[in-house]
Amino acid sequence: MKISYNWLKEYIDFNQNPEDLGEILTQTGLEVEGIEQVEKIPGGLAGVVVGEVKSCEQHPNADKLKVTKVDIGAEKLSDIVCGAPNVASGQKVLVATVNSTIYPTNGEPFKIKKAKIRGEVSEGMICAEDEIGLGTEHDGIMVLDTDLPNGTPAIQLFETGEDHIFEIGLTPNRGDATSHMGAARDLKAFFKKELTLPQVNDLKIKKENPIKVTVEDHEACPRFSGIYIKGIEVKPSPDWLQWKLRSIGLDPINNIVDISNYVLHSIGQPNHMYDADKIDGNEIIVKRLPKKTKFITLDEKERELSDKDLMVCNGKSEGMCIAGVFGGLKSGVKVTTKNIFVESAYWHPDGIRSTAQYHGLSTDASFRYERGADPEMTIPAVQLATSLILELAGGEIASDIVDIYPNKIKPAEIEITFQNFHWLIGKELPNERIIEILNWLDIKTENVTETGFRAIVPAYRSDVTRPADLVEEVLRIYGFNEIELDTEFSTDYLAEFDEFEPYRVQEDLSKFLAGKGFSEILTNSLTSPDYFKKFPLGSEPVPMLNPSSEDLAVLKTSPVYTALQSIAYNINRKSPNLKFFEIGRTYQKSGDEFQETEWLSIYMTGDTLDNNWLEENRKVGFHDLTNVIQSMFKYAGIRKFNSEPEESPQFAYELTFKKNGQSLGTVGRLNDSLLRMYGIKQEVFCAQLNWSAIKKNYKSDIAFEPIPKYPEVKRDLSLVIDKQVSYAQIEDLAFKQEKKLLNRINLFSVYEGEKIEKGKKAYAISFFLQDKFKTLTDKQIDRTMNGLMSLYERELGAVIRK
Repeated sequence: MKISYNWLKEYIDFNQNPEDLGEILTQTGLEVEGIEQVEKIPGGLAGVVVGEVKSCEQHPNADKLKVTKVDIGAEKLSDIVCGAPNVASGQKVLVATVNSTIYPTNGEPFKIKKAKIRGEVSEGMICAEDEIGLGTEHDGIMVLDTDLPNGTPAIQLFETGEDHIFEIGLTPNRGDATSHMGAARDLKAFFKKELTLPQVNDLKIKKENPIKVTVEDHEACPRFSGIYIKGIEVKPSPDWLQWKLRSIGLDPINNIVDISNYVLHSIGQPNHMYDADKIDGNEIIVKRLPKKTKFITLDEKERELSDKDLMVCNGKSEGMCIAGVFGGLKSGVKVTTKNIFVESAYWHPDGIRSTAQYHGLSTDASFRYERGADPEMTIPAVQLATSLILELAGGEIASDIVDIYPNKIKPAEIEITFQNFHWLIGKELPNERIIEILNWLDIKTENVTETGFRAIVPAYRSDVTRPADLVEEVLRIYGFNEIELDTEFSTDYLAEFDEFEPYRVQEDLSKFLAGKGFSEILTNSLTSPDYFKKFPLGSEPVPMLNPSSEDLAVLKTSPVYTALQSIAYNINRKSPNLKFFEIGRTYQKSGDEFQETEWLSIYMTGDTLDNNWLEENRKVGFHDLTNVIQSMFKYAGIRKFNSEPEESPQFAYELTFKKNGQSLGTVGRLNDSLLRMYGIKQEVFCAQLNWSAIKKNYKSDIAFEPIPKYPEVKRDLSLVIDKQVSYAQIEDLAFKQEKKLLNRINLFSVYEGEKIEKGKKAYAISFFLQDKFKTLTDKQIDRTMNGLMSLYERELGAVIRK
């Protein structure tokens, strides 16, 4: 949520700079996540000056360009090529000089350089208003009506200003703080200063109601207020209003819509403006419409209503607005609108939350209603909006203020003792100070005694319901930093800690993979159901009851669904060489049961290296990823595992790692059909490792030993074997045969071709032998190698090439 420093000053007087005020807001519970400086005119028009066009000739090489000479107050005239159709000799214009930076209304800032345009020198730029952030017009250059000397800085022609915007991370319980007045209420208690509320002009209310209002569900709509105004003129807002809205990131639309937004962000009460001429039957009915009724919202999208959506309808029971969430296109304010009905209501938070989630909408209005608006603010909002409309759009009030409020919402009453405050705060505050803070927070106190009191909580503080909430209110204004910590804190209970700490495994292996050049990704647990429909992986997905959008409607059944989104996103932005890993969960439904599995997923795609002069580049291959997995297993103390080929829809080919019959995970090349769903045209290799199995087999007790004194001996063998025989079988047999002297083996050549029998392949393998306590003799080496050769001939039918 964005809060303006200047806007806050209109509500309460303070002298703190933005940084200090940000610390105070954070201390009082409105955490400031960042402070941004904004300028009314971006860049302050630095380097933009008043100029005068002295001559204007047709460009010799372009029909739509002109070559001008412009006086910008320098010793000589500036040659400027201009494409505006209205440029002419004798005009006073704004010129962006060479080396100045301009800030367009739409687009990125750019620096003006001396250049040649179609062969003609151009030393600057004659500006249109949208090119320097002064508006949106681009039909031609700005022609000035001024007597200022040429070369005068352009900023002298315009009212400038700056502001500082606080980005506040608002917690869901603080619905009272969703406006500038809401934030000012906390500062009021901190500074002990009264608020300055917006001034409302005297309103000449008419005692008649040409538009009838009926509310069918008073539980979902406890209060509905409004007023009818006729004879308005829809036009652009004045500069002060546009600047206020732009400062907090809103685009001005027109005076009526801008007033609605201004009221919302000023006092926190959403409101809606209807074109009164579109209210058929001169009647407003708050009701629910049948399920699957079609309704077109302001964004021109057709939506299907649920039977739980509360609607504001006209006399024909046609929807005009999804109550508290989004307005309708037909009844919205347009340039031709002359009469309007201003609605300001209090909608129940549960209904708004359900409707907003059902339609995947999050609007400024629903954001506030979901958190709990102030039921007592509907009339002040109508009055403030009406006052501004009469001032900025003209017209006259044509009705009484409608106010349907049959069951007044009573303030909460909480009984509490002073001892509660002392126990929970850990410090004994004076009773008078506790009462003072609560009163400044608009929480009244009654029946105050030496031991306690009754607190009367205003309706807009729907989050304060318990004694502990009152204690928190006092503490955040008193200041958490004012509570001293006892240097002799102690406890009579010492928590037990597991010897095995799973998070350390994650931290350890994450560092290992980062050292191998991998980057960690964190993807959403929610994904689109379309992925599962097109390429099902795992069992039935778990659907969300109230999805925030159609693209986030189910929990993912496989980590690749969201990981491939990240891979595609990077490839599409010219980063094709990727090494990612993620530790995350998948969710599946099996009958009435739900299954949750944790995975370590690793991905490689693209080239092994970025192009460079030092090393020859190549594409990532299957064995690049298997080598990473095997190295990680070795690092994690996971030994004596075996690998087997497997088949599954996810992979074009794959290998499964097992230890003692339990699967550790699978590595392979992802299926091309799966990749095509994401528009990925390059190969992607993926390893999906069962995180529970990895943690179970992880050994952190790494033992170190001195480097052996005695040398290692290498012997090579060339084996011709059947194609079905895997290297893993050869490796397993070798270590079963020779447990004492065999240190490691390495496959360094594979051959398949015409020089050997069909259906066969040749492996060239190095065997490394070592005795840690003495030098090996030729006799020991030959005996070991002869044993291995006999074993391979007997078990694998191998032919030893000597």
